[in-house]
Amino acid sequence: MIDFKKEYSGIINQLSDPELISDWQKFEELSKRKKFLEKILQVQESLESIEAQIQENKNIIASEQDPQFISLAQTELVQLEQKQNNLKKEINNLLENSSIDQDSIIMEIRAGVGGEEAALFALDLFNMYSRYAKTQNWKEKILDSNKTEKGGIKEIIFELSGDNVFSKMKQEGGVHRVQRVPETEKSGRVHTSTITIAIMPKPKKGELKIKSEDLKIDFYRSSGAGGQNVNKRETAVRITHLPTGIVVASQTERNQLKNKENALAVLEAKLLEKKEQESSSQLAKDRKSQVGQAKRVEKIRTYNFLQDRLTDHRIKKSWHNLEKIMQGNIDDIIDSLITS
Repeated sequence: MIDFKKEYSGIINQLSDPELISDWQKFEELSKRKKFLEKILQVQESLESIEAQIQENKNIIASEQDPQFISLAQTELVQLEQKQNNLKKEINNLLENSSIDQDSIIMEIRAGVGGEEAALFALDLFNMYSRYAKTQNWKEKILDSNKTEKGGIKEIIFELSGDNVFSKMKQEGGVHRVQRVPETEKSGRVHTSTITIAIMPKPKKGELKIKSEDLKIDFYRSSGAGGQNVNKRETAVRITHLPTGIVVASQTERNQLKNKENALAVLEAKLLEKKEQESSSQLAKDRKSQVGQAKRVEKIRTYNFLQDRLTDHRIKKSWHNLEKIMQGNIDDIIDSLITS
């Protein structure tokens, strides 16, 4: 087993070397590793404390004569063992993601079955994640979006950057189903719609080499809701990766160069995902397994507004107060998925 305390001590010594400041890249790598090890050691410390309490309760159960004390110790033991399991899962989750650049992800939200209502709920989900990102002090950058005439979004692609962003958000990929009465529905009929979400780690600089001859780059006028052109200049960018056939686009910026940078960032993430799928199917989920075909039967989560309930079908757990959840208060949901 890796001695994290010894490694942490070694990194502290390296960081205290005044000559290290001349090697900024190494300094940045060591600082990032130090931050990761601090999280591991904090959880390990909590685990050791819980394990000591577990042993103490077992000793009480084995030696105590008073049935009341034994009963109390047994009740507490069950609770402590549950905490122990959660902490072990948390350590495994941290180790599992340590090799992935957790500082940035690219997230896609697409309207699936349900027409305009699906597009409106796709916007609701984007706003929910944006609010949650603010509570985590993550940075957000919209790379591309396609709006509808009624204010919804057919799709939106954006980048989130910050501590633990991948480990916290990776479980959000999949088909999200919503059941509610749309504001435009006069008869009060409940509609069922689906939205698909994909989460992709953003590659580190230099991790992927893309040849310029493998790219077909087209420039066009950006369009607004309904498809009408909103810019007289051809600032929107579409990039086709010829070897794989992957097509990405960006039109959110008024500057052609910035749109090109955004589109390349999405392309790099998709190529990294494809590379991981091909190299190890166990380490990287197929994007199709995340988003499926956006059919009503393929779902990881349901938002039922009539019953004011969100249900995650993977862990078979529900939460109430959807209004609060849609305001970005999803910590309990995220934590439950991490420890499940």
